[in-house]
Amino acid sequence: MPHPSVTPDHASDTLFDLDTLAPTAPTGPSDLAPGAGPLFRDSAAARRLLPVRDIYAEPAAAASPRGRQVIERFPGARLIEVDSHWRIPGLYGNEGNVERWVRVKGETLVLGERKTLTTRPNGRSADWIAPGFSNGCAMACAYCYVPRRKGYANPITVFTNIDKIIAHLGRHVARQGPKPEPNQCDPEAWVYDIGENGDCSVDALVSDNTADLVRAFREWPTAKAAFATKFVNPDLLALDPRGRTRIRFSLMPADDSKLLDLRTSPIADRIAAAPDFLDAGYEVHFNLSPVVVRPGWEAAWAELLRHLDDVLPDRVKRQAAAEVIMLTHNRGLHDVNLAWHPRAEEVLWQPGLQQAKRSQNGAWNVRYRNDVKAAAVRTLRELIEAHAPWLRVRYAF
Repeated sequence: MPHPSVTPDHASDTLFDLDTLAPTAPTGPSDLAPGAGPLFRDSAAARRLLPVRDIYAEPAAAASPRGRQVIERFPGARLIEVDSHWRIPGLYGNEGNVERWVRVKGETLVLGERKTLTTRPNGRSADWIAPGFSNGCAMACAYCYVPRRKGYANPITVFTNIDKIIAHLGRHVARQGPKPEPNQCDPEAWVYDIGENGDCSVDALVSDNTADLVRAFREWPTAKAAFATKFVNPDLLALDPRGRTRIRFSLMPADDSKLLDLRTSPIADRIAAAPDFLDAGYEVHFNLSPVVVRPGWEAAWAELLRHLDDVLPDRVKRQAAAEVIMLTHNRGLHDVNLAWHPRAEEVLWQPGLQQAKRSQNGAWNVRYRNDVKAAAVRTLRELIEAHAPWLRVRYAF
């Protein structure tokens, strides 16, 4: 069955070329079944998401087995040697790139080696934040925090020393031993977030880094990998995670997603994929994220929750849980968005409702005022109880 392409009506009034919008991955049992046909990452739809023309690479990264794999996947791309994946003249810090914000995401890749391997405590979504195997994303969510540090461009950077990352994690898991008591992250396993600065489903279109980590965690009985995604990649169904990877499909009302979640899979497709991923051996949770306070938001979320209740089978509901994450924004990102997608800022930038607040990483961001946030979280919990009472909320912030 051919892979359908996305309809571009969710990007009207933006300033970028609609041809750069993403395709949607197929959903449904016949399309998602492992072994049902060629890999999705080799499809025309995936190529439209990543029509890579330039690969910037550190020499050691390009020469590594993983680097060669990426280069071979895009044989028509120009290979450009750079000293550092963080310092690329003309890419990062180039204000002119904001006008090519989306095109850069699809046409550019960066290869580097992760120099610092540190696993950080978290305690919210996961017990630990693993050292990421990528940075950046081919999708273009208007609220994404990663571009704030990169400067006018945010393509995928693939870290090619995946073997060292996995070895580091294996040692860390071994040092922890069995989890002594349940917590909100998981009742039994230590949970490691492996996708803090990217989307593992999209990364799997570029390299085998995601597959290598899923396979590693299935051998560690005291640990579990976790990542959030806005993209349905059916290739992940063949990885046999054996319950050791938690995939969290990020959800928001469809109209919000059409405005803010550019180049992603439609919300309905993410929901429809949940049973297939559960049957393939994943734990399937949801991120209700970000919650954007705008006129009519309560009714929109109620409609989404009713849809979840209507279409999800009981086997998904029995094991499902959700994280509720209110919108966090940033003045620098606001300014960038005004140059390529100003309509998004009509709902994201609400000074009358927001206040400055320092995040856990020390950066100053913009979040809803304490009273606005508390009221919104309370309202959303009430909506969940009314329309999807089976959906356990692991945490909300």
